[in-house]
Amino acid sequence: MAAEVAPEDVAERMRKAPGTIVLLDVREPFERAVATIEPSIHIPMREVSGRAGEIPRDREIVVYCHGGTRSAMVAAFLEAHGFTSVANLQGGIDAWSRRVDPSVPRYD
Repeated sequence: MAAEVAPEDVAERMRKAPGTIVLLDVREPFERAVATIEPSIHIPMREVSGRAGEIPRDREIVVYCHGGTRSAMVAAFLEAHGFTSVANLQGGIDAWSRRVDPSVPRYD
């Protein structure tokens, strides 16, 4: 199972070393239209297996969804398919909005 990483830790690492982490948003397009964390790559969960080649292997991948469940499944899938540095954003974009950046809209 992939590691969990706190939103605050991701934000700090993105500030200190931009470009070293790739955020992978696995939510549906309608969710991304409401809120997003940038910069990020968007590949909906159902498309990850067919589009895994679009995900860089030379940097850490932090997968996120709304609350952390779908992203945990995708992170585990990526690890099982040879990605060596993968983590799940603990609490998803909802936790990011509450704990890091309140300008990111929250939704149900």
